[in-house]
Amino acid sequence: MKNVALYNLGCKVNSYETDGMRQMLEEKGYRIVPFDRQADIYIVNTCTVTNIADRKSRQILHRAKQLNPDAVVVAVGCYVQTGREAVEKDESIDLAIGNNHKKDIVEILETFLADRQDKTLQGRTVPEIGNIREYEEMQLRRTSEHTRAYIKVQDGCNQFCSYCAIPYARGRVRSRRAEDVLREVRGMTEAGYREVVLTGIHLSSYGIDFEGDAGYNGSSCLLDLTEKLHEIPGVERIRLGSLEPRIITSETAERMAAMPKLCPHFHLSLQSGCDNTLKRMNRHYTAGEYYNSVEILRRYFANPAVTTDVITGFPGETEEEFRQTREFLEKVCFYEIHVFKYSRRAGTAAAIMPNQVPEQVKVSRSKELLELTARQSVQFRSGYIGRDAEVLLEEEREIDGRVYLVGHTKDYVKAAVDITEKTSSALPVLNTVVKIPVKKFLTDEILV
Repeated sequence: MKNVALYNLGCKVNSYETDGMRQMLEEKGYRIVPFDRQADIYIVNTCTVTNIADRKSRQILHRAKQLNPDAVVVAVGCYVQTGREAVEKDESIDLAIGNNHKKDIVEILETFLADRQDKTLQGRTVPEIGNIREYEEMQLRRTSEHTRAYIKVQDGCNQFCSYCAIPYARGRVRSRRAEDVLREVRGMTEAGYREVVLTGIHLSSYGIDFEGDAGYNGSSCLLDLTEKLHEIPGVERIRLGSLEPRIITSETAERMAAMPKLCPHFHLSLQSGCDNTLKRMNRHYTAGEYYNSVEILRRYFANPAVTTDVITGFPGETEEEFRQTREFLEKVCFYEIHVFKYSRRAGTAAAIMPNQVPEQVKVSRSKELLELTARQSVQFRSGYIGRDAEVLLEEEREIDGRVYLVGHTKDYVKAAVDITEKTSSALPVLNTVVKIPVKKFLTDEILV
């Protein structure tokens, strides 16, 4: 029996796929051990969303070889797809497996182990992913989360934003069949999961390949799937991953609002509040259209949690364009803003654009937006003080010498129940939803 250690980098889709590989290896008799332990095989599910992600992927692969020079080190995923030449030259890597072959991890690994003489990349492990049209199906029975099940329903992206290499790493849109999603979610609820989070590389495109790419109908397919999940007994909450603002219309918002299990927590990708910058980014909406989408959500949901991503220092971003973005963020008033400094990504259109912004300017602008989102987040969470909150309890945590059960509300606000002096018969149970009166902030991020 061989010991296998897995390490995941990047997004929730990667995390789902790492859980899938772990499950398949366990089923074949491999023993899973922590990554910092000596193992016979190290598998790193890599990320390539930025140059920093590439570097982190290389560092983890090299660390694996240092932990056990005799081990088989396997590079998997996005970095393999976009950095093939670097991967081929990297002597720390024994085997590379591209996207859409993660489901074949056991077969590929055992073939390699049977013939350790061939340390070169095998063509079948690194496909030309742009031509792949079939979804890579996995069926998970559990995930690395204990109460919240992230369910991958879509892969690939057709958007080609000028800063992003993901379409080259993941290929074109491929959607999962509803019957496969429903079967997996039913199994997850039987295993005790109460919350389902739908995720994908470009979730808003779910289903467009079902219609032969004829028109933008992803929102309809995604809501069709969500409504079917809503009917499954045992599913108490449904959360949607990152969405494009243009799929939010009065019709879609009305359908969403008709599902009580759907969490009023919407992550609408923005990237910039300046139309000129959005155009250079090849984003397919204006700031005004984005704002209209947010206003639609606020008409159909009472104070929904709206979160977003913003890139600072995109090529050509002037002080005036940054000011427009900041003013737009203040106008929308988000629950949370994930702020990223622009990272120059080789092979993308933005990498060769003129007027690249100096690093110190990116840092300054990023700091300014992080201060803004910290204030807005406190403002949103403060709205719970004096009200009752329904919290899905997820973990036990000790804070300042007292013991709490901590979880999230439907709009993803973190809250806690003090159990320090409760008897065992009076203790709330993890993985259940409880209603608690909110009185104050326990920490900077947790209400109690």
